[in-house]
Amino acid sequence: MAMIFQEPMTSLNPCFTVGFQLTETLKIHLGMNRAERKRRALELLDLVGIPEPEKRLSAFPHQLSGGMNQRVMIAMAISCNPRLLIADEPTTALDVTIQAQILDLLLKLQKEKGMSLVLITHDMGVVAETAERVLVQYAGQQVEQQPVKGLFADPHHPYTQALLNSLPERSHSRILPSIAGIVPGQFDKPIGCLFSPRCQYATGLCRDKQPIPAPPEFGRALCHYYLAAGVPTNYPQEVCA
Repeated sequence: MAMIFQEPMTSLNPCFTVGFQLTETLKIHLGMNRAERKRRALELLDLVGIPEPEKRLSAFPHQLSGGMNQRVMIAMAISCNPRLLIADEPTTALDVTIQAQILDLLLKLQKEKGMSLVLITHDMGVVAETAERVLVQYAGQQVEQQPVKGLFADPHHPYTQALLNSLPERSHSRILPSIAGIVPGQFDKPIGCLFSPRCQYATGLCRDKQPIPAPPEFGRALCHYYLAAGVPTNYPQEVCA
């Protein structure tokens, strides 16, 4: 297992060259000698699309762009051929063009190396373009999981629905919908459903009792009134009225 962190400009040690940090990984985990480490480091930098890899080995992180530093981090992450790669907001602080290049690179490496990729992101556009299956979290709690096409077509948790409704391309008015309130902290979590203070469908049951996951066909949505075709199920008639 390997991980790519979200701040490419601060993930690398500024006191050491790219080559030292990359070959150190190979020395510790694979026990390569100096010649093998340098050869493998050059292969990795070339694999992630860094031009003039021989020259970049002697560069310090501050001498490279954010996109280049992130490519170095990806090279370090895949250097030991992990079966699972976790990418935590890998495009943070990068411009749109570089973001697309980094995501394309990750997907290309995933297919070529046959590894699993867990992508952590708040960008629903990135989710739509890259993910196969999506797990939605709210306040550190899983609230829904679905294949990406199903999630965008028919979300089953009110939080997922609210997230999608806030996307400009799905809006039908000049003012984008927003989710009222704030995410609860560690010490002020509500007794019942964590999303209940901000949910448009919340009832007394939601505020007093924690929900259980819905059936698999409804994305295991953690909601008393999980949604079907955009409508809450088992909703009290007096509330509907």
